[in-house]
Amino acid sequence: MHLTLNRRKACGISDFILLGLFWLLLSGNGYAEWKDKYINPEPADGDVVLPMPCGGGMVFRKVEVPAESPLADYGVTLGRDGDDWGYIEYSRPAHIAGSFSNADKSSRYYLIAKYETTELQYQAVHAPECGKAGMKGLMPQVSISWYDAVAFANGYNLWLREHHLQQIPWEDGNYGFVRLPTETEWEFAARGGLGVTQSQFRDNTFPVPEGLNQYAWYAGSASANGKLNLVGRLQPNPLGLHDMLGNVDEMMLEPFRLNKLDRMHGQYGGFVVRGGNYLTPASELRTSLRQENNFYQDKQEYTAKTVGFRLVLVAPSLTSRERVLAIEKDWKSLGKSKPAQGADPMKELEAVQAGVTDLALKKKLQKLEAELRANTQTRDEQMNRAIRSNLRLGAFLCTKLQDDGKYVDLMSGLYDRHCGSAPAGDERCLKRRESLTNSENLLEFTLQYYADTVVDTGLNYGKGAIEKQVPVADKELGARGVSNLKSFLKVHWQNLEQYMDNGRVSRQQWLESCKVI
Repeated sequence: MHLTLNRRKACGISDFILLGLFWLLLSGNGYAEWKDKYINPEPADGDVVLPMPCGGGMVFRKVEVPAESPLADYGVTLGRDGDDWGYIEYSRPAHIAGSFSNADKSSRYYLIAKYETTELQYQAVHAPECGKAGMKGLMPQVSISWYDAVAFANGYNLWLREHHLQQIPWEDGNYGFVRLPTETEWEFAARGGLGVTQSQFRDNTFPVPEGLNQYAWYAGSASANGKLNLVGRLQPNPLGLHDMLGNVDEMMLEPFRLNKLDRMHGQYGGFVVRGGNYLTPASELRTSLRQENNFYQDKQEYTAKTVGFRLVLVAPSLTSRERVLAIEKDWKSLGKSKPAQGADPMKELEAVQAGVTDLALKKKLQKLEAELRANTQTRDEQMNRAIRSNLRLGAFLCTKLQDDGKYVDLMSGLYDRHCGSAPAGDERCLKRRESLTNSENLLEFTLQYYADTVVDTGLNYGKGAIEKQVPVADKELGARGVSNLKSFLKVHWQNLEQYMDNGRVSRQQWLESCKVI
């Protein structure tokens, strides 16, 4: 049981006596801590629960991002292709990074609320007294303004810091805080983040194998039937998040902007809502759906029965002097990667600048350097994505080598056992031989494809560049639920290293290395 924000004050001795009597009164009037079903209707592994006033709680899920250093980020494509509503939703490049470092420092993450903020949670922070928890309190909180949602986040932050500071995740000595999500944070999580393949990430919705009506509340008698619904009653998306599509539109932190093909337009407008609601037709429900709402309606703040929100939990970026120095070091190295061979244009440009005294010319050279660094950085990011694609392909081909290789061994053993001493024209043995030959040819084809992949990767990219992307590819495979491929990735990287070290194409050795996993 926790006191609400409205009851906090400094207490003298007499106040503590009154406070004790107050707690006794509370305990006798049903102000018990919430049952689990009011905090987390659908518990799952990986849930992160933070306490709330009135004995409540809010559940968060980690959103992993494969970026190790503070300045590193992960490139994604958001929005959708096509001219329909293109000026609002057209596909565009974006980048995301997590606030918190994982224990092994291999990646970073932020946290996003598992459910839309409920009436029960909203009242726990803002109501003058703790109400009794009940199922009706699991309705999403609607009919509040954007400013109310921001005020709720602020009130919750202050309460957490006063009562449960040590339970707040922290980064580099700085405790995190809750706020409304950015559009990129929301859409990355809504699409499934690293929990889906790249092609699934670009689909209109996250994978819905049991049908959309099992994952989202939308318009029509087959789903919401015009009514708001309790949170958490349907299946979650691949990251374990409920109601990311439908039920209520969810408010974003930043103002609305139009889309200009490859970037966001320069004018800022009202606030953004994402995901659709219980009155949205199924055909319109998609992760790219974004709409603008005015902050005000007539003489008051804008509210709607279809608009709610969920929070994210993040941390500051510039957390310490040491972190700033690390970011400065990374910044100075951006776009300055050395070419694999030949002269280094960045060094040559820096040398030219050092000998220039004309201020106008010096500014032009500085602008040219900035553009060159930006282009180099874009090139490096594209190269890193290509390297990870090649690594995933190599890991997959390694699984095929294992399957095909073991099958050929089995077929060969059966042939020797049953046909080793059979007459030359035995019809069954001729069929067995034909089947074995086809399997051997298929294995040879796969092995050649795998060898070509090893050679092409080794020739196209430097060993250092590939080595940096191995843990990122490993993290991607784990997040997508294909952890079995991680062992094959490890072996594939060993085969790549061996080839780049000695230049030998060791097909049979590579085949055996994949078979023994």
